[in-house]
Amino acid sequence: MARIAVIGAGTGAMAAAARLAVAGNKVTVYERSASYGGSLGRHEHEGFVFDTGPGLLHLPAVQRDLFVKTGKESLEQSVTLTQVDPASRHLFADGTAVSLPNASRAGVASALDAALGAGAGERWTGFLERARDAWDRSRRPLLEEPLRADHQVLGRDPYPALRQRRLLRTRQAATVAEIGAWELADARLAALLDGYALSYGLDPRTAPASAALLPYMEQSFGSWYVMGGMRELARAVYERCVARRVEFVFGAEVVRVVEKDGRAAGVELTGGEVAEADRVVLGVRPHAGLVPGGQVLGADDVAVRAGSVPGRFVVLLSLRGGREAGAVHRTVAHSADAAAEREAVFGGRVAAHPTVAVLRPDDPATRPDEAHEAVTLSAVVAPQGPVDWVDPAVRQRFADVLVERAEAAVPGLRERILHTEVRTPAETEAETGAEGGAVPPPSLAGAQGAYLHPGNLTRLPGLYLAGGWSHPGGGLAHAGMSGTLVAGLVVEGDGFRGSQ
Repeated sequence: MARIAVIGAGTGAMAAAARLAVAGNKVTVYERSASYGGSLGRHEHEGFVFDTGPGLLHLPAVQRDLFVKTGKESLEQSVTLTQVDPASRHLFADGTAVSLPNASRAGVASALDAALGAGAGERWTGFLERARDAWDRSRRPLLEEPLRADHQVLGRDPYPALRQRRLLRTRQAATVAEIGAWELADARLAALLDGYALSYGLDPRTAPASAALLPYMEQSFGSWYVMGGMRELARAVYERCVARRVEFVFGAEVVRVVEKDGRAAGVELTGGEVAEADRVVLGVRPHAGLVPGGQVLGADDVAVRAGSVPGRFVVLLSLRGGREAGAVHRTVAHSADAAAEREAVFGGRVAAHPTVAVLRPDDPATRPDEAHEAVTLSAVVAPQGPVDWVDPAVRQRFADVLVERAEAAVPGLRERILHTEVRTPAETEAETGAEGGAVPPPSLAGAQGAYLHPGNLTRLPGLYLAGGWSHPGGGLAHAGMSGTLVAGLVVEGDGFRGSQ
């Protein structure tokens, strides 16, 4: 039985902890905050309940596999999953609106044709078919295997872009924005694709064409909501860990990974207490002060790419008046000035015309009664630091902008507000320790490997990386996959190549 110390209680780290415990290891999780879940937070106010992190689950097979491999009760026996239909409604700058059905390619095509004009559905379907090819080419090395030593092979973009005649020569789309402009050939379809990239914190102007995998995954495998709020998923994973005798120590900040005889040998907590361990799983973003000598990665390893990683600005609204019949769970109000929004978000400024996601779950657990409604507004924003999200005036002005933008999705929104709670990257940083409140994006192939994350196996023997800041990157599904990969490496050794 090996002693394993896990740093952080996010869903990726807990997934690793549960799997390692089932394999017969003694696992202890050290979490700096007072609770588990990482980004899957919850806010409650006078009978209203809100998720403060991700509002929907994509690729639930990752979570299902975790529950199958760690106990008798399935995911569906531990939480109530509901498929959101329509998956999303989109409001474009020209006033056009379209609702996209869940996990129905033919239904999406029909909806796009009806809303945007004949041919729109065919162009989007053609794009998704190419995205499927990219998925088939990269799924295993990008998502299901530890990062290979020759990870440079993932520097090639798997998306089979169409050849285009541009400026007297043949070119192929290399970025999300170029796919929108050259292949989709409709500003609204381009905005739809850009919105998927932006929601994951990716700049459509520079994100490689392989980001096509993101809408492909959502539209192929569906969008799911956990009744009671997404925090219930974190609760279920935590309880599975406890059932497998994983020990949790909350309010315990790890300041250093202890090294002995050239390998990880435990963790040092604030105050100097040292907890010895045979192996250490780092479930938070690696930084120099945490790791001996500051060396998690070798010279030829993937590093977290430079530049500002965005965060999320969230407005939680307690409303009088019930949710009207036919209300859509998720509406996206796309920016009226997408170029300016990208410049602001990725340039460290506040956007004047943000893209706003509006979540309206049909869930009695989120409201005091049927005469009230809990609504969440969110936008991708520059992190804390470039923007002072602690400044009350900055917070209030931007919250007002989000409310104004969201009124197109929620009738009479402003007049219904009973209470407003604002959460910014400053709160994310304070609660999770993520620098600037940044939210890790998923790993992507292409762009010479610039969008990959550090591998789960580090250069310090006995130290492993799990969670959104490691391979295969951010998002609930990707973080869960990281836990699977770490457990495989610990149990089966460094030669582990993923499940067959």
